[in-house]
Amino acid sequence: MACRLGTIAGKELPEAMAGVTSFPTTARVERPVRATAESPVIRAVLISVVFVFFTLFLLLPLFVVFKEAFSQGVAAFLAVFRDDATASAVRLTLLTAVIAVPLNTIFGIAAAWNLTRFHFPGRSFLITLIDLPLWVSPVIGGLIYVLVFGANGWFGAWFIDHDLPIIFNTPAIVLVTMFVTFPFVARGLIPLMQAQGTKEEEAALSLGANGWQIFWRVTLPKIKWGLIYGVILCNARAMGEFGAVSVVSGHIRGKTNTMPLHIEVLYNDYQYSAAFAVASVLCILALLTLIIKTYAEWRAEQQLAEAARHTDLSHKP
Repeated sequence: MACRLGTIAGKELPEAMAGVTSFPTTARVERPVRATAESPVIRAVLISVVFVFFTLFLLLPLFVVFKEAFSQGVAAFLAVFRDDATASAVRLTLLTAVIAVPLNTIFGIAAAWNLTRFHFPGRSFLITLIDLPLWVSPVIGGLIYVLVFGANGWFGAWFIDHDLPIIFNTPAIVLVTMFVTFPFVARGLIPLMQAQGTKEEEAALSLGANGWQIFWRVTLPKIKWGLIYGVILCNARAMGEFGAVSVVSGHIRGKTNTMPLHIEVLYNDYQYSAAFAVASVLCILALLTLIIKTYAEWRAEQQLAEAARHTDLSHKP
């Protein structure tokens, strides 16, 4: 270049810029308005609307349930659970959860492991099948099992001939409960295991660890909070399921009624205090589930953030 530093076209810099019109330095630049910078009135209105909805649709129903449950005193409340039909409903609900939740936990771990560690034909189709119970009505799920295992179903006659009735019996309740709850554990683990990657498992494999050692000592400690989160959701849905169980149970009082079905029976019999007493137990379980779920979700998010941080560090040169 022919011109020196500090000159433009052979002229000194101030002389070269003499004809340049300067802009006013007092012009104000408007800053973008943040979403949290709304006026106090708007914020107060929005917060009030949230609290009104929270009160009307959560706190008020909970208050009514517990108020009606203890409306006749603590002695009457406890007497409800000494009734044979109520005790049977509680036992059946717990039995269903004890069977369905562990089986779905095993399935969820196996499905998440396969979907995050391997790529194979039909992988996307398997993910779609896992999500199927979330999109199908529970009543439709119950009808499917009636068509398969009912007296006029595909396999129902064979089971009845061998004195192993499925429909209107405990096995049907367990089967439909497993159907409506099996996505929860898998869906709680898949994003976590995808974010964590496979480097630690590959390192353990290179050091001579076998598959079970890798799972128990490497994978399980990393996914434990995501697993707990999925198990809690699975258990809550199993104990509170109504639609699918209502289709296959037959509503046999003292035999095939779970707690949600028993609440309906008591309410229809005008035993309001007893119905709300049983409902209060489900509410307590729901609140405990919510507390544990919130903590497990927080810990799972921490694991996801830590996995993302390790991934970013591993990609740096």
